[in-house]
Amino acid sequence: MAHAGGHYHHGDILNTWSLANGQQIRGNFFRNDGNQIILEQTEGRLIAVPIQALSPQDQKLARIKIDRYLEVNNPTVAIADQQPNQIVYQSLNMLFWFLVGLLIILLISHLLFNVKSKYNRKPVFLSLTSLCLFVFVGMVACKKSETTGNTTSPISTIEKTSTSFLDAAFEAYKPAVATSFDNTYFYVASNGLPAHNMMVGITSWQQQVPTPQFYTGTNKWSIPLQPVYAATPLSTATNFMKGAVAIAVNGVPIFNALNNRGEDAYLIGELDQWGGHCGKGDDYHYHAAPLHLSITSGLKPIAFALDGFAVYGAKEPDGTTMATLDACHGHIYNGGVYHYHGTTTYPYVVGSMKGVVTTDPSTPAPENQILPQAFSSPFRPATSPLSGASITAFAANGANSYLLTYKIGTKNGYVNYAWDSANKYTFTFTSPDGVVPSSTYQR
Repeated sequence: MAHAGGHYHHGDILNTWSLANGQQIRGNFFRNDGNQIILEQTEGRLIAVPIQALSPQDQKLARIKIDRYLEVNNPTVAIADQQPNQIVYQSLNMLFWFLVGLLIILLISHLLFNVKSKYNRKPVFLSLTSLCLFVFVGMVACKKSETTGNTTSPISTIEKTSTSFLDAAFEAYKPAVATSFDNTYFYVASNGLPAHNMMVGITSWQQQVPTPQFYTGTNKWSIPLQPVYAATPLSTATNFMKGAVAIAVNGVPIFNALNNRGEDAYLIGELDQWGGHCGKGDDYHYHAAPLHLSITSGLKPIAFALDGFAVYGAKEPDGTTMATLDACHGHIYNGGVYHYHGTTTYPYVVGSMKGVVTTDPSTPAPENQILPQAFSSPFRPATSPLSGASITAFAANGANSYLLTYKIGTKNGYVNYAWDSANKYTFTFTSPDGVVPSSTYQR
């Protein structure tokens, strides 16, 4: 199953699977993995799709294929459910006892054909002693392998995340965020605006501003309740430069540390003092870890990656200093569940997706994105960068109204914007040269 190139190549026929949200994924059924099906795409690329994310018709098709798969591969499935170390241990154990049996046969043959007098007892005694020593050493070695194996390799199965654990992490930020869940996902609804200030400190600004988003209804953020370890974690250095990779506990999405041009958004001055900025849809989001949330969250997670694993701040869940992180920017600590950590250095939140995620087939890497995903709601054309501008202040100046202040050289410029109950937005731009154009947009 792992030969180079996979079974399917460009031009081969692939099935089309419809998602409940109307999107489609091309790939042929490869196997099932719990509540997911694994599809094989071109060049051997495997993606996991939650069964509940499929359309009702394709959910039925998935069940039929799973039944057929289990019928054909039932013995294999029983072995696959075991942890890798258990399989290795059982194989070594069988080999050991085979060798023991062979040695016993040889010893009996020796006794039957070579024991002729009392003078041969010493060799026989030595042979018996060697056999006992061999058996004892082998049993100790296999026992040691059994007891220490799981300390060097991650467990292959993960318990389903408790919804009460998830809900407790978001509790301090309600009612600005709302939570719910079903058997597959934990959902987070918000307007995408944090309680803290925004935009101040940005020195590379694309003239976008924070506006409320409709992360509600069918457009909520979805956290898988049953994380599954990925056979090959997808790196954020070469993937996910579109869309979010995590959702912070205050309802603000967290994007890749790299922007869609592959640049570290923090290092080039695109982020504010809280690690965030606005995208082309005037949607506020983080690119760096929102470590400031630990002030409110304490030792609880500050975010959850879209593969289902928690993101903690600078300390472990028990309050101790953060232990060494792996290439994914996380670890299993003190026998617990795998989790990520936020840091002040790249990759800030997620280095690679430790868990299985479904990628959008319409957006190839590096600008691929994770599905399901909540989307922003643009209502005005995207603007271009304003050379030399630094944002110095941002404040609410009334109900549903904000004033952003920026500076170019020694002169100030302003963006004053507001919206009414009908989602009609009015923008007034005051340039450093005193030009005051206005624009109105209906959302």
